[in-house]
Amino acid sequence: MESFLPLFRSLRRWKNGCKVQVELPLFPGYLFVNIPRTERLRVLDVPGVLSFVGPKGEPARLSDFEIETLRSGLHLQKFEPYRGLAIGQKVRIHAGPLQGLEGTLVRNAKGIRVVISVDLIQQSVAVELDADTVEPL
Repeated sequence: MESFLPLFRSLRRWKNGCKVQVELPLFPGYLFVNIPRTERLRVLDVPGVLSFVGPKGEPARLSDFEIETLRSGLHLQKFEPYRGLAIGQKVRIHAGPLQGLEGTLVRNAKGIRVVISVDLIQQSVAVELDADTVEPL
């Protein structure tokens, strides 16, 4: 059974201030497998596997070209997941010193810029954050 888990590297800061580079799944929750049709049930018996991706739970087939491009190209470019955040979307910061604050996404480039409003004093501030520190509301 051949499997492939595309990973990307991300610099993380622990609560104690240390920075460490970790490898994380490029597509969290997904693992690519190349198996004969007769082995599908064996894959579904693996702990943590819920189903195949495809219509009515049938495995979708990716081309060999797509898989090989991912395998050979990941180390040549800086890949990171993009979680579908859109300009103007309301977001919540879930990590770092601003954890728990909510704001509006105003730019999405290398980092993202979130505008945080302090309603009590009717002022706003823009802050640059890593994409993995915010979540859509």
